Amino acid sequence: MSAVDLLRQEICEYGRRAVELGLVLGTSGNLSARDGDLVAVTPAGVALDRLTPEMCPVVDVEGHLVEGDLQPSSETPMHLAIYDSTAARAVVHTHSVFGTVVATTMTELPPVHYNALLLGGAVKVAEYATYGTPELAANIRAAMEGRQAALMANHGGVTIGATMEQAFEAARLLEWLCEVYVRGLSVGKPVVLTDEQLAAVVERSLNPPTFPRRPR
Repeated sequence: MSAVDLLRQEICEYGRRAVELGLVLGTSGNLSARDGDLVAVTPAGVALDRLTPEMCPVVDVEGHLVEGDLQPSSETPMHLAIYDSTAARAVVHTHSVFGTVVATTMTELPPVHYNALLLGGAVKVAEYATYGTPELAANIRAAMEGRQAALMANHGGVTIGATMEQAFEAARLLEWLCEVYVRGLSVGKPVVLTDEQLAAVVERSLNPPTFPRRPR
């Protein structure tokens, strides 16, 4: 089995998980994974929990269809733009509830929890553009710079990773952070961590505590 075929299997597996966790609804959302100059991507118009590997088209990095009977997702230009501007090997695009709520009301998701650092800090909301257009791809590219995630105004979220597992876990974390922020607003004004507090978290992660072994 080729490396691309393995990626197609992964796309199906994580597509089903995205549906199970409510990160996508119906035929919304899409996933892709890259191997060299080839990108396996979910097809247009197919629910992610109904995918089979052979249904996933393969395109080259310039967007030419290389393999598959179905058309690639309409958001393929966005995926290719991300691959062109980052070291990502997998992209997950979701329409999750809390992520979309934030994407329709804000220009940035502030770091209200230190785990935001795993996504690069504050998550930017890319300016709105029609789905599947070069304009949207360019907006996402700008919002994603130096980060593992971005939100898309009035649309959803997108995350990246060195593997599909990493990109998917980033999508789960993004939704969790959005939910924490939205639910926090129902209680009061969420406190945003300062640059100094975030820097202290980074320092702590680089210098974890050590615990002496108990004498025998």
